[in-house]
Amino acid sequence: MSPRLVWPAVTLLVAAVGVLSLAVGTRPVPPSAVVDALLHGGGSPDALVVRSLRLPRTEVGLAAGAALGIAGAALQAVTRNPLADPGILGLSQGAAAGVVLALAFGLANGFGGYVWYAFAGAVLAACLVYGIAARGRGGASPVKLALAGTALSAMTAGGTTVVLTSSSATLDQFRFWQVGALSGRDAGTVGQMLPFLAGGAVLVVFCARGLDALALGDETARALGHRVGVVRVVAAFGATLLTAGAVAAAGPIAFVGLAVPHVARRLVPRGGYRSVLPLSALLGAGLLLGADVVGRVVRAPAEVPAGVMTALVGVPVLVLLVRRKGVAA
Repeated sequence: MSPRLVWPAVTLLVAAVGVLSLAVGTRPVPPSAVVDALLHGGGSPDALVVRSLRLPRTEVGLAAGAALGIAGAALQAVTRNPLADPGILGLSQGAAAGVVLALAFGLANGFGGYVWYAFAGAVLAACLVYGIAARGRGGASPVKLALAGTALSAMTAGGTTVVLTSSSATLDQFRFWQVGALSGRDAGTVGQMLPFLAGGAVLVVFCARGLDALALGDETARALGHRVGVVRVVAAFGATLLTAGAVAAAGPIAFVGLAVPHVARRLVPRGGYRSVLPLSALLGAGLLLGADVVGRVVRAPAEVPAGVMTALVGVPVLVLLVRRKGVAA
């Protein structure tokens, strides 16, 4: 596809998925009624379904998908690992651990309470991973970051399981959040996510030139005048903010942060991270929302959570990424 057509094509695709998200469900709503409800409101059953139930769900899907797409692109650059995603530095597991502890001790109920504990868990995980990786010769190299993140994720998952298996009440609440879903989100969820998403996106985009330099290697990046350690820390912290907001709102969503950056780099091979990051945001939003729409259809009138759908799609794609020699780094 011509680079000039990429942006309008992807934008139209995301817009179409957004309309489908507002129209598809247990009660189908015609596209004309969707547009009318958005523009004029009204008190008809269709308008109430669109504005009260599906619009907040669609907004959360777009915001969380965009956040995971940007975070995945940033972490793949920071770790120079083409198979990295927000779980590579233990961010998703750290956020999940924060939510579990909040539930276990009765400190939070709903997104308004989850988000702060998810954020604290993700930040603590990122700090621990960086502290472990920075010790010894060579500092926090990409390989050491990935290994430390994988080890911490495994340890955190074990601790989370201990807490869950010792408290049936916590397990009952957590299992609905853990699968990753967009249903049941209210109109205030996106507003609560925005400070995290905006702050994280600004930090990552600010590091775009540095991320391009990191792709050439640490020594080359230093020769070009970039402070490699600062770029890694700032970009990783931005990815932490993005992941915390997305995970708190929608649960641990797999695959989006892994696959979306690869697609973005193929669509804009010469654009650098100043193009890859915003395109990853659009693609991530479309992918997560599309998975949610498909989940409403495949077992109608029941629903398959969006996190389950992205995982089912992600397994064969992950295998292809591992097997292909031409994966973009």
